[in-house]
Amino acid sequence: MFRRQGLRVAAAACCAAVFLATPALAGNDGPGAPGAGDDYFPGYGNGGYDVSHYDIQLRYQPNDDFLSGTTTIVAKPTQNLTAFNLDFALNVKSVRVNGKPAEVKHDGLELTVTPQETLPEGSLATFVVEYDGVPSTVEVGGVNPWIRTADGALAIGQPEISSWWFPGNDHPRDKATFDIAVAVPDGTEVLSNGVNTGTSSLAGWTTWKWRTTKPTASYLAFLALGQYEISTKTGANGQPFVTAYSDQLGELEGAAKASVERTPEVVEFLSGLFGEYPFEAQGGVVSSEGMNFALENQTRPTYSHKFFSRGANTSVVVHENAHQWFGDSVSVDTWRNIWLNEGFASYSEWLWSEKQGTGTAQELFDHYYSATPADDPFWQVLPGDPGAENVFHDAVYDRGAMTLHALRNVIGDQALVDITRTWVSEKRYSTGTIEQFIELAEQKSGKQLDEFFKAWLFTPGKPAVGEATGVPQSALLASATPPPAVAEIDATHERAHAH
Repeated sequence: MFRRQGLRVAAAACCAAVFLATPALAGNDGPGAPGAGDDYFPGYGNGGYDVSHYDIQLRYQPNDDFLSGTTTIVAKPTQNLTAFNLDFALNVKSVRVNGKPAEVKHDGLELTVTPQETLPEGSLATFVVEYDGVPSTVEVGGVNPWIRTADGALAIGQPEISSWWFPGNDHPRDKATFDIAVAVPDGTEVLSNGVNTGTSSLAGWTTWKWRTTKPTASYLAFLALGQYEISTKTGANGQPFVTAYSDQLGELEGAAKASVERTPEVVEFLSGLFGEYPFEAQGGVVSSEGMNFALENQTRPTYSHKFFSRGANTSVVVHENAHQWFGDSVSVDTWRNIWLNEGFASYSEWLWSEKQGTGTAQELFDHYYSATPADDPFWQVLPGDPGAENVFHDAVYDRGAMTLHALRNVIGDQALVDITRTWVSEKRYSTGTIEQFIELAEQKSGKQLDEFFKAWLFTPGKPAVGEATGVPQSALLASATPPPAVAEIDATHERAHAH
């Protein structure tokens, strides 16, 4: 998750305007809302329709970063829709709604489309958008998440990226399936989500086709375009396991492969904790430039080469694959709820360390608790409501993981397992809130946990030692020598905060 300070400041500044645009009531004729109602990022997403599928057809030239494409969106209006918005940054050539040309107005990331006829609530609707542009040159509100590289590009980012390569409803609440086809000059590789359904060449161009059949949030759809060594093997559960390593990794290639090739083992470990892996494929992509973060792209996390500069790093592989359950399958209902993603992904690293014998979860908890003084600004950021400017703050990750371990101390191992497995099962392919998680935790544990979660997620300051907070005396007596896993975990979080 990237540290995009310009975006955070801009988003915070516009929070006051969150509900100035009110969605039309279902069943009434009217335009859809230009935002999904997320108080951290009010311009993200749209109201008035639900997308079920994106068909994205692209042509990309690495030499000049020129992208042209046609995206067909299959959607269902949730009201009688007289106009609607799409989130998009590139130049729009035309829009057709149900086969007919539509009127278009474009302002920043907001593409307002007025069809010739009102779209009835519940009907089948198709939006076909033709467009082009040079994504690396398009900046909106001081932000450009598109990453141009020497041999291509990376369309990878959070919480925004899709608007720089396909139009859509850019918020985790509106998930869809994807078909993605990209034509590139022969010799260039294309990676995306799911399963490769075909590759064909004609007149010096090769078209790569990828399909993901499980509901996917827009920011988790990705592209990696360039020179890669691609391998397809059999992973956990007999699923396709697709990896891609940049041809330019040099001396880091061995460490990268020693880490990412353990993904099937990691998926098996995490499945034992959380339940069945939720998607149809597994894998990973390692870039050689342009990124200093990792991102949990659905079915295929992408890693910066920098994670492997000190050798193999399985912690980041665990972190990103834990997100397949927490963040990808169960996504945030609004971005305020980011702790549900990062707390579980970070705590998964602690559980992996426990399995590997490089530090128990309690030893890691004790280290992070004792090593961070009470007056450290770290304790002033609230994981349960960090603010738009702190969505990817250290506290969301590390205090977030500490919260889960403290909860384990309060309610016991089996109750935490029951809560976690029920959460990912009942919320599969949808979204969740912290309040819903707390309600489930109380239901499964039989304990009243409001004060516990208030102390850990919603109150500034360092939670005190005690049974109610789940902080044992051992946290005050932690060894000055941290467990071996800390170096790898810290290196992971140092960069993974941008995912």
